[in-house]
Amino acid sequence: MAPAMDLSRSAHPKVMIAPPRLNLRRAASYQGEKAPTSSTSSRFNFNHLIFSPPPSPGLPALLPRPRKSSSAPRPSRVLRILAWAIGITALLLFVRTIVQEGKQISVVGWAVDGEEYEMVGQNELPEFPTPVAVTDQHGKPKWTVSIPATYQFPLSMKEYSDVCAKCQEVAAHVKELHGYSQSSQQTPQDYYYEDPYFIDVRDAERKGLLPGVEGKTKATAARAQDGRLIGQRIDGGADMETCRTSMTFVLESSSAGLGPTLMMLWTAYGLAQKEKRAFFIEDSRWAYGQYTDMFKSSPVQNCKPPPRYQMLPCPRNAKHLVVSAATARDIFGSSFIAEYEHTKRSDISRERAIYDLARTGYEALFRLNNDDQPYVNNRVRELKARAKVPPGNYNDGTIIGVHVRQGDVHPFEYQYNGAYIPLDQYMQRSKELVEERHNFSTPLGGEDIVAKQHSFMVVASDNPDVYEADEFKFSLRAQELIKLAGKQQAEATTFDRSTMHKFVDEAFGWEGGFFASMFWNLGRTTLHNMDATTDDSQEPEPPSADAMRLRGLIGRAYMMDLAVLGEASDAIICTISAMGCRLLAVMMGWDKAMIHKNWVNIDGDFLWTGIAL
Repeated sequence: MAPAMDLSRSAHPKVMIAPPRLNLRRAASYQGEKAPTSSTSSRFNFNHLIFSPPPSPGLPALLPRPRKSSSAPRPSRVLRILAWAIGITALLLFVRTIVQEGKQISVVGWAVDGEEYEMVGQNELPEFPTPVAVTDQHGKPKWTVSIPATYQFPLSMKEYSDVCAKCQEVAAHVKELHGYSQSSQQTPQDYYYEDPYFIDVRDAERKGLLPGVEGKTKATAARAQDGRLIGQRIDGGADMETCRTSMTFVLESSSAGLGPTLMMLWTAYGLAQKEKRAFFIEDSRWAYGQYTDMFKSSPVQNCKPPPRYQMLPCPRNAKHLVVSAATARDIFGSSFIAEYEHTKRSDISRERAIYDLARTGYEALFRLNNDDQPYVNNRVRELKARAKVPPGNYNDGTIIGVHVRQGDVHPFEYQYNGAYIPLDQYMQRSKELVEERHNFSTPLGGEDIVAKQHSFMVVASDNPDVYEADEFKFSLRAQELIKLAGKQQAEATTFDRSTMHKFVDEAFGWEGGFFASMFWNLGRTTLHNMDATTDDSQEPEPPSADAMRLRGLIGRAYMMDLAVLGEASDAIICTISAMGCRLLAVMMGWDKAMIHKNWVNIDGDFLWTGIAL
């Protein structure tokens, strides 16, 4: 038996004997190396064991391993940081409040000498009406309209127009301060869009953004803006609450015509009722005198109007809105048409919503004064009695109302654009209407001759010569209480040529119709004509008492003409180029005028429209 090898005395000290529990694993450097096919192979050696020793056996650690740092903060640390941030912010706000206490809020006012904005203090507001940008308690820019409390009410037409133009510019400027680009503001806004950065005058005063009215300034403001509005209680309504929202219509226009103002007034009233606003009328500068000289007072409101300086012409969402001819494009412009017009329809129902607004205003406001209304009622009864046929016949005669507008209004139809619609066209269309109604109106479908004999025309015109034309020699005047005289009638008085007489101005008549220049010159002598205006605009000097009396008579005659035609006529023939024609359609009612087609326009194929801008 061979003796056992004694390894303890071996000459190779680097060779170690692994304990039985030691797990020897192949090193990563030779994981893919193949084992030799023979123990004597020359490729096999122990170098990898010498230079890459196997890992030591896993023994329990004497000390605990350090924890790995986590990237997410602890909840308690987050709460501590948040508490510190809130505390520091509150402290800064408190310090800021103390520092700013007693300081005036900065206001960006419209500069007088240019188109730049000027920073001024709260007590340095401009002494003229203008939109201003203000800074609220949080430093955010907003805007409102500043009208000095002692400023005369109403503003002039130019001032209202300028304020409306600046409202758009200041509103755009404030939006830019909030980060809106100019291109983003080019999109048309809806009619009832409310600017989030506009603050009403009363709200601005409550929040300290505008100075209030107190003491002597309040008394001065009351005197400067004194005057009862139409629609306000006679005693002023001092014990009544101020209206929450209101609309005040200013009866002032650069146009001499009464029709456009009346259509705008009716539509504004209908719009106020739809928006649940109280409605008032201001007539201190109306070219036709006082409103109550021509009409009865508008319905009395159950609240009192606000201070006049809180009545703004812009923006549309102002709590107390002022409407006049100067602001018509802002109130009744393209956004109004887009809101109330049925753009997808091409027939007359396209304008139904706007028509209804005007009709609401007509029913509430068209009430003639105590002198003219009884006359109109009697005249209507006379005309209808004339159209009645004797007992035993079938149908009453047809009353054809004819409205002829000449003067400075020309037809839309291209053929007659520089002249007027020939009078024979009115007569021819009247005959056609009578024949359509009575050619087959008997129970057996025959012609109703008696009804034709009792049919006639009722004419109203601004030209006195029209009544004397051959086409209307068998017609009747709408009213005969107030007549406009022609030049020939004015020259009827003759003088003895053999004696000397005092110089008399050339006779004045309304031949040719109503002209704006003639209207503005009423009551003036030839000595003052050189100072009169030559265009359709306001007169440069206040009119005399005689001029106002003549203007009032013209307005009353016009209103009685429309009232008789609207109430007595079974059908009306007119030209849509005249505003009186459109008013008559409103007075007739939708069914009678549009559905049954008793409103006949002979000025082209145009449909009814309301306000003309």
